Amino acid sequence: MSTSLPLITDLSRAELAEWCTARGHQAYRADQIRRWIYGKRVNAFEEMHDVPAALREQMQQEFQFYSATVTRHQVSRDGTEKLLLQLQDGEYTECVMMREDDRRTVCISSQVGCAMGCVFCASGLLGVKRNLSTGEILEQILRLDRLLPETERITNVVLMGMGEPLANLKNLLPALTTLNEKGALGIGARRITISTVGLPDKIRELARLGIQYNLAISLHAATDALRTEIVPVNKSIGVQEIMAAADDYFEQTGRRVTYEYCLLGSVNDSDQNARDLAQLLAHRNAHINLIPMNPVQSLELHAPTQPRSTQFADILRERGVNVTIRKRKGADIDAACGQLRLKEELPLAP
Repeated sequence: MSTSLPLITDLSRAELAEWCTARGHQAYRADQIRRWIYGKRVNAFEEMHDVPAALREQMQQEFQFYSATVTRHQVSRDGTEKLLLQLQDGEYTECVMMREDDRRTVCISSQVGCAMGCVFCASGLLGVKRNLSTGEILEQILRLDRLLPETERITNVVLMGMGEPLANLKNLLPALTTLNEKGALGIGARRITISTVGLPDKIRELARLGIQYNLAISLHAATDALRTEIVPVNKSIGVQEIMAAADDYFEQTGRRVTYEYCLLGSVNDSDQNARDLAQLLAHRNAHINLIPMNPVQSLELHAPTQPRSTQFADILRERGVNVTIRKRKGADIDAACGQLRLKEELPLAP
């Protein structure tokens, strides 16, 4: 089979129905096919037993079910699982399954690499190569879904893997629509979180849809001078413009915005940094997610000590800011975004 064939998951429900009718089949076959893909967890067209053989053969000739190869599958002591996928053009992407109580959260990527250049993140060390297609985004979810036993289902999706999701809205939004449409995984918008470095125009574009996705903004500093050191693209954006767009998002969707703050030892973790952050968020319905930095090969940056992280959080709470310190998941399997890809492409890196 030619690797140039599109993924079946690149098609929306309407497009798949149109494809079926164009080949002499009833439109309802599209829902039937999607139930097999998203509900019954098959891995090939020939496993769709109640779909006519002729239709299965046509799908086999015109589509791929999967296009990527699982290059690495790592399992953490805490139950976190990570997949490194090699795409059909030879590039790599990553996705993660996290287990906690009754939640099964998948963290997926939107691009190969990242152009945002955050100084602490492995994803951007090799730059950005390209956007993932709708089908490539969904394939990550399907691959992770197959790791669960029959009695368990994915409950939450977070776009916090490789790439800047808002830079790939064209392909991302159809993937998210598929997740909660008839015959798919039935994951509601409030269980989907889109993480962004803060692209104001794209935040407003997302807000205009009126869909209640959770928005998480990777802030990492409250002042422009410090944020530009940590997130270079901030030089052309600015903290206040990001906050104004976030305020618009809250106003239009009613969803409280989360601000992610990666704690970097001796860089952005001082008491004054905490006070600046509290002042920035004063009178805003917001939540801060503090993230002690994951160690990354070839980077000298590091997480602060636990007491320092706790003190930072305490200063925010004293000033009325909602805050949590994220639990580190899968540290023993390089679960942070971009780490496995970096090891695969730079195997001799220190």
